[in-house]
Amino acid sequence: MTGRLEGWRSRDHTRGSLLHSTLVLALPMMISSIGGTTLFQLVDLSFLSRLGDVPMASVIIVNQSLRQIIFMVVMGGSFGVQALIAREVGSGDPERAAQVAGQAVVVGALFSALVAVVGGLFPEALFSLPNPDAAFYAEGVPYLRLVFVLNFGVVGSMMFSSILGGAGDTTTPLLVILLQTAVGILAEWVLIFGNLGAPALGVKGVALGVATGQITAMAVGVTVLFRGGSRVHLRAHDLKPDPEVLRRIGRLAWPPALQFVSGLASTLAFLRLAGEFGAPVQTAYAIGLRLGMIVPMICFPLAGASATLVGQALGAGKPKRAWRALGVGLAIHGTLMFGFAAVAFFFRTEIISLLSSDPEVIRMGGEYLIFASVAMLFWAFQFPFMRALQGAGDMVVPMAISLAGTFLLAIPLAHGLAHHTDLGPRGIWTAFLSSTVFATLATGAWVATGRWTRRGLPKRAAAEPA
Repeated sequence: MTGRLEGWRSRDHTRGSLLHSTLVLALPMMISSIGGTTLFQLVDLSFLSRLGDVPMASVIIVNQSLRQIIFMVVMGGSFGVQALIAREVGSGDPERAAQVAGQAVVVGALFSALVAVVGGLFPEALFSLPNPDAAFYAEGVPYLRLVFVLNFGVVGSMMFSSILGGAGDTTTPLLVILLQTAVGILAEWVLIFGNLGAPALGVKGVALGVATGQITAMAVGVTVLFRGGSRVHLRAHDLKPDPEVLRRIGRLAWPPALQFVSGLASTLAFLRLAGEFGAPVQTAYAIGLRLGMIVPMICFPLAGASATLVGQALGAGKPKRAWRALGVGLAIHGTLMFGFAAVAFFFRTEIISLLSSDPEVIRMGGEYLIFASVAMLFWAFQFPFMRALQGAGDMVVPMAISLAGTFLLAIPLAHGLAHHTDLGPRGIWTAFLSSTVFATLATGAWVATGRWTRRGLPKRAAAEPA
């Protein structure tokens, strides 16, 4: 078993079976999402449901809106880092890959410090942004403060995964994430309910438990990178600021970061609109939003595998292989996403009932999942399209499509349908689905042009004939 894991970690993804490479990259990430992120989300939700609807909604509002700002900015930046490292590894330059990784660590540390200061000083102002019901402030504000102050754990663990993911090693991050999940769940169980002699902290225990797992993962990740036990070996000199590498990271990092933040803007707008229809509707949307994101968390790793394979193929001068990598990713990702969409649609009421006993919350949450399940059919294509473009270094077009979908379609349409028609909250769900359809079609049309295979990312490999 050890030999097989080592083979996965060291596989050359610029040659050989693309199906094999996709599975080698995606399976550890999927297990990470299922055994890590998804399992943690479900256990976390079960803990929150035992605290009651108000504490649960307070935490979810923070997690799905304001905390997502941190998550989305870091994820966007990590996509740029992943693309650069994939290119350097594909072109056979591990030293340059380590240099990129070192600069990414520095940028992540600076960003984390900024977030901690802002969240520590202005938690109530931040919590008010999604227009939460007044009953949510007592639990939500202290939770937000802790999440922001302790954000360096999530930033560090995400950067570690993106660095090794770009290098083609998703197995090591899997092991670290499983450790993070186990530690986080145990810490939450202890701190939320006061088990093992600890004080019962309730919602504060949620924040501290999550942070405990993430900080543990970050510490292990840093150790792995500096000890040289991975495909990227960091050294102290890699942390010395390098203006040229920082410019390359910045050039590729800001578009996806802005793209994800723009998507978050629609979530904030929808939360505010849902709040206008009362606490049950906002609670239902918050629960549905959290549940609706579990499926992409499972399937998104397949799209991430496509990004690594595309980046390494182009780094090796093989655009035809990059096309084939996208095709394989679409086939596998689409199959899974369609299956999850069916489950979300046919069992929507039962799923929401597991988390709330309020009939109105169950009704509205189930209604939202109808729209979310249809959106999953389009995500089956949108995510691989987007990640292939980003893996190729084409960050601007996905960003532009996201900005247009958010600010020209989703937010204005949601406002208009919710306020000026009889749809009410259904107008918000309709706008969400409409923007998803738009983003999928627009991204697919750009992919079809093939321009992304000729992106001018810095590389030393000669391009394969088209």
